Amino acid sequence: MGYVTSLFARKMVAAAGDAVDGDGLLRSVGLDPQAAWDPRQMIPAAAYYDMLETMATQTDVTDLPVRVGASMRCDDYGALGLAWKAAVDLHGSLSRIARYARLWTSVVRYELRPDPRGLLFVLHRPGERRLGLRLSNETTLAATVSLARQVAPGPVTPLELRLQHPEPRSVAAHAAWFGCPLRFEAGCDALLFSPETMAQPNILGDDGISRYLISHLEAELSQITQDTPLIRQARASIAQSLSEGVPKMADVARSLGLSARSFHRRLSEQGKSFQGLTEETRRDLAEGLLRDDRHSLAEIAFLTGFSEQSSFTRAFKRWLGTTPASYRRDHLRR
Repeated sequence: MGYVTSLFARKMVAAAGDAVDGDGLLRSVGLDPQAAWDPRQMIPAAAYYDMLETMATQTDVTDLPVRVGASMRCDDYGALGLAWKAAVDLHGSLSRIARYARLWTSVVRYELRPDPRGLLFVLHRPGERRLGLRLSNETTLAATVSLARQVAPGPVTPLELRLQHPEPRSVAAHAAWFGCPLRFEAGCDALLFSPETMAQPNILGDDGISRYLISHLEAELSQITQDTPLIRQARASIAQSLSEGVPKMADVARSLGLSARSFHRRLSEQGKSFQGLTEETRRDLAEGLLRDDRHSLAEIAFLTGFSEQSSFTRAFKRWLGTTPASYRRDHLRR
């Protein structure tokens, strides 16, 4: 089961105000309406989506994600928000979200993906494209723009907003907030930023503070990313199979003594999908091999399940926003 921070649930209810049964909604996700807000308190993602869908029966929620996203402040995110502000530029801020988002949610992964017009900040949230999930995605992307505008020395306007779901009945609030073309039923949920916007220096960027905050975030991350035995075993099985190509879920399940159905269910209970776990394993394996100069790029491509080095290069740029050669050069220099 995946989890999200309770902060989002409380923000949604507060923004809706008297139009909804706020106390009842918060209790439905296991929160005490009278308790202090604690972003570290997590709630099940499915329960959060249920809550949003219940809100939709009590009031018009079309522009609610934009209003809540616009209300988010860097300080709401604790050390992660400080690290966002202390990054040198917006690219650095977004990279930190991609790296440390698991401190806030176990159901969302972020990716910086090169685009001919700039860089895409892509939100990956697996699951049925239900209303609650769609509203949550819109809120997250609206919040990203809010945080970017708080640290930039000048205006921040994305080149484009992309959302996989159909266009809601009104997009006036979306158009006013994002200030850019809106693409619904797109191939991903993402914001497209220009190179110039990504390179804008943050007004509070500070290398020294950044190093301190990053060490703190890494320590927090290490406490929550200890894989369960099942995940460790599945990763090992996937890694061992990659030199023969990307393995099938049924084959990995069989190697663990499980049926494909049981394996899928147990992964879902831990907020994982087989496709996502395979991608994570390939990415982590590639990073580790690139930090060692004993293997050529062609060998690393083969060992991570790619039939051609060019395919590996494209995937690596999608994962980390840089080429394997540049990644190796930067890390071997340290």
